[in-house]
Amino acid sequence: MILDGQLLFTGTSNGATAGIQSTALADAPTTGTQPASNIIDLHMAGIPVLASGQGARDIGIGDDPAMKLLVEVVTTFTGGTTLQIALQGSPDNGSGAPAGFVNWWLSPAVAEASLVAGARLYDMDMPRPPQGVPIPRFLQMSFISGGTHTAGRVVAAIVLDRFDQYYSSTNNAVLGGYPPGIAIAN
Repeated sequence: MILDGQLLFTGTSNGATAGIQSTALADAPTTGTQPASNIIDLHMAGIPVLASGQGARDIGIGDDPAMKLLVEVVTTFTGGTTLQIALQGSPDNGSGAPAGFVNWWLSPAVAEASLVAGARLYDMDMPRPPQGVPIPRFLQMSFISGGTHTAGRVVAAIVLDRFDQYYSSTNNAVLGGYPPGIAIAN
């Protein structure tokens, strides 16, 4: 998996080298609807950006390798009831700022019991804008908390060649490799 600091929705890289498990790269959703700490700007240098969205890169579904979304729990959640994730996009308002974010995709509500470290909440290819929605200049993730979470952190990013591995016996929530007792011949 290739993780780029410019494509992180959560936290800041701040030179952190601990990788995806670094808490410097994670956000802690607590209550209500909260945007992730970073907005990704898809502006292409040297191309004028108009309010209609022209000049923004289209990073939607493409050939292999495609850009992929990754939202993973890095610290187990406690205290709340559910968590939903929303991918949102916004065109330029004409002065280099978001014009207003609209939901592109909303995850199902994930129960608190499934919000354990390592759980993948959002594993999918980068979607196209929904019908009638312009290609955005800005992207953001929002977290919709049911109840008030007293602990819990997630990392969210657009990645290339996401690391996918077999799930363990946690109802397809946490990656775990092959189940115990499987021997793989070299």
